[in-house]
Amino acid sequence: MDLNRAREVLRVEAQAILSLVDRLGPDFTSAVAAVAGCSGHLVVTGMGKAGLIAQKVSATFASTGTPSIFLHPAEAYHGDLGRVGKDDVVLALSNSGETEEVVRLLPPLRRIGARIVALTATRLSTLGKNADLVIELGRIDEACPLGLAPSATTTALLALGDALAFCVFESRGFDREKFAFYHPGGDLGRRLLKVSDVMRTGERNAIVREDTTVTEAVAAITRARAGAVCVVDAAGRLAGIFTDGDLRRTMGRDARLLAGRISEVMTRSPKTIGPDRLADEAVRVLREKKIDELPVVDDKGAPVGMLDVQDLLDVGAV
Repeated sequence: MDLNRAREVLRVEAQAILSLVDRLGPDFTSAVAAVAGCSGHLVVTGMGKAGLIAQKVSATFASTGTPSIFLHPAEAYHGDLGRVGKDDVVLALSNSGETEEVVRLLPPLRRIGARIVALTATRLSTLGKNADLVIELGRIDEACPLGLAPSATTTALLALGDALAFCVFESRGFDREKFAFYHPGGDLGRRLLKVSDVMRTGERNAIVREDTTVTEAVAAITRARAGAVCVVDAAGRLAGIFTDGDLRRTMGRDARLLAGRISEVMTRSPKTIGPDRLADEAVRVLREKKIDELPVVDDKGAPVGMLDVQDLLDVGAV
């Protein structure tokens, strides 16, 4: 294996990306505004290797809050142009700007009324001349030993697409909660789950008053099919927690305590968490404190849910 060739490919492709830094100008800023203000979809198109990059760019936009679809330029001529509307923005990728399938799309896209943003080497190309906005790549030498196979140019297109997507991302005020909404599955989604998404509420969240007997509190735990019960004071604020472990310890001390008040045997001032905190933070608390249940309280200290380690296991957060 020729490591020198591999290193040269990496250098060429890295240089291709760096060359774009100083080329960005007003058209890039206008393109960000056009996509961010689009009331329709961002339609991303490209042919061949540029088409594969276009699919990834479209997926990045979609996953960061910008409704986006990929339009295959050849399929577009066989009915898929119906996917494009006048309120859409079309992002067309072609290094040469002369790709036949892409160029053929330009007249019908004009008739539809969609705005066209071109990612291409020069605004003097056919694509560049017929686009509303042009983000120029400039001249880029391919990393291919023959200088033919798309390599550095596709790397540059991908990086430029990412730059555009994340600038739109920022202009939209996209935050962690919105990101979690679009990524409900996999490790990313689990890490961004909120406590309110996982906690037990309603009948599954057992709550009793301080003057409740231990026996009645145990019955409440059983009805909720839970491992603990929240104990509240007269104002409805959390005063303590009583768990299965507390029950075993109470019976071990004196079984007659079961007839007494829950306030006499509960754990006072338990660790709590707010419903808007990340489930990942709750996992950390459970591990550090070596507990299985964590009361969820609002800003007034009233219990609004119970977080059980089993619930976190069920969603893969642990």
